[in-house]
Amino acid sequence: MLKEAIATRYITPLREGGSLPGLVEADDHGIYVIKFTGAGQGRKTLVAEVVAGELARRLGFRVPRLVALDLDPDLGLGEPDERVQELLRSSGGTNLGMDFLSGALGFDPLAFEVDPAEAGRIVWFDALVSNVDRSWRNPNLLRRQGELWLIDHGATMIWHHNWPGAEKSAARPYDASDHVLKPFAPDLAAAAADLAPLVTEDLLAEVTAEIPDVWLSGEPGFDTPDDLRRAYALPLLARAADVHERITGIEGDK
Repeated sequence: MLKEAIATRYITPLREGGSLPGLVEADDHGIYVIKFTGAGQGRKTLVAEVVAGELARRLGFRVPRLVALDLDPDLGLGEPDERVQELLRSSGGTNLGMDFLSGALGFDPLAFEVDPAEAGRIVWFDALVSNVDRSWRNPNLLRRQGELWLIDHGATMIWHHNWPGAEKSAARPYDASDHVLKPFAPDLAAAAADLAPLVTEDLLAEVTAEIPDVWLSGEPGFDTPDDLRRAYALPLLARAADVHERITGIEGDK
């Protein structure tokens, strides 16, 4: 399971996107971006963040550390925005925190260069988890001390919003025509050769074990949280072997 921490101070909302994440301090003295169970797609978005983020970490990508943040819904009583107040009231209990990367800059494809090897690895990973949210309009990449960090994976594994159709959805090609790293000639063949063998049943079991039980309980069609964990792992295991052959929108050798 994710490391647990308790939010002790609500600092400010981060007014980017529709989910209104916030900035909090926790009892471990960390500063975290908090994503709420009461926002958007709720706990499924947080599950996607954990699975994609922890898988990315184990594959060698830089991602902020994730923690399970316990939130008292009265913590932000001084926040004047009614939308934020409502979000806090509806999100008591276990939420998701990710390390706040002080000094990081949003990635600008016109200002920064990315080598084909790194670009290929990121595009391959996004294809694996079916990330629909790494476009030039919203890169979800940060640059810190000259290195790229991957953030915001709530829009991955879209098949988990309709489990009866998950197998068919997970088999679809990945359209990378709008990917922010397309201009950098991503080397997909090298990425697949390096990364695909690492995506094993054991690795995915380790990744899905990080998901808090409370975000998995009560899912229709699944008797236990572990049954649902296996359902998350299966499409990823199947995709890893040949997803590079089903990436469209990028010219060149795959």
